Amino acid sequence: MLTSFFNKSKPINFIIVFFITLLAFLIARIRLINEGVTIEFLIKLLALLFIGYASILLLNFIANKNSLTNKNNFEILLFSLFLLFITETTGHSNVLISNFFVLLGLRRIISLRSRKAVKKKLFDAAFWVGIATLFYFWSILFFVLIILSLVLYTDKKLRHWIVPFLGISTVFVIGAAVSIVVHDSFFEIFNLSPKVSYDFSNYNSMRYLVAITVLLSFGVWSSIFYLQNIKKQKKGYRGSFKTIILAALIGFAIVLQAPEKNGSEFLFLFAPISIIIANYLEVIQEKWFKEVFLLILIIVPFILLLL
Repeated sequence: MLTSFFNKSKPINFIIVFFITLLAFLIARIRLINEGVTIEFLIKLLALLFIGYASILLLNFIANKNSLTNKNNFEILLFSLFLLFITETTGHSNVLISNFFVLLGLRRIISLRSRKAVKKKLFDAAFWVGIATLFYFWSILFFVLIILSLVLYTDKKLRHWIVPFLGISTVFVIGAAVSIVVHDSFFEIFNLSPKVSYDFSNYNSMRYLVAITVLLSFGVWSSIFYLQNIKKQKKGYRGSFKTIILAALIGFAIVLQAPEKNGSEFLFLFAPISIIIANYLEVIQEKWFKEVFLLILIIVPFILLLL
């Protein structure tokens, strides 16, 4: 019943997803902010909520436009549920904004499969990743995804390998110019803090342990079938599916070395893992197992809210 409800793209599905996302944002504000509700607080909340909704619509566009899913709403439902799993992902504006620009970059990377306007797409992808880096330094790792995509598509044209570096250099030049005008300093605007931390003690709570265990176990299990399913895709689409797996690995790498383990770092993992699990939901043959699988992902985040 649940899987058949979200198996087709319907307006009611988006309403449900937006409600779950709103709940995640409100819970995060209750947990992270002890101040009273002010006009400034509401404006900031609405702005970040808009970015969250835009990210969901962008994820839906990426999945449908590139046939990464069967035009259902599983990926956006999962993305909103993951926000509820770890509500801290909605509580840090820099990470939210950075992830949105990463998704813009991912959209251009995946569209390389068409082999049209390749230089423009490479420049755009690097440019958006560069913008994302201004808000959260370790999102720079997604620049590696651009280079790996060139490897996937066996692109041997030297100028295509140079373009991504021009794209990210453009961000640096523009950023430096703005920094000089606004702060009278070359590097004031840049969030250059390549610190690394492997202290995971912040995750030593029941809420984090359950959320991370469910996310990783369901993600890894789905990835096994996702990788098998790539072989069944049309040759022109295989590169796009491989890109999603690589994006998930990069998102996981960001989680591992994030300097502050406050939960927000998991946001970079949510989009690719949502697509991977959505693909698994599509290939499950046993209807009862599919229902239980999705039901667990729906119930667990609401239970975690009580912890």
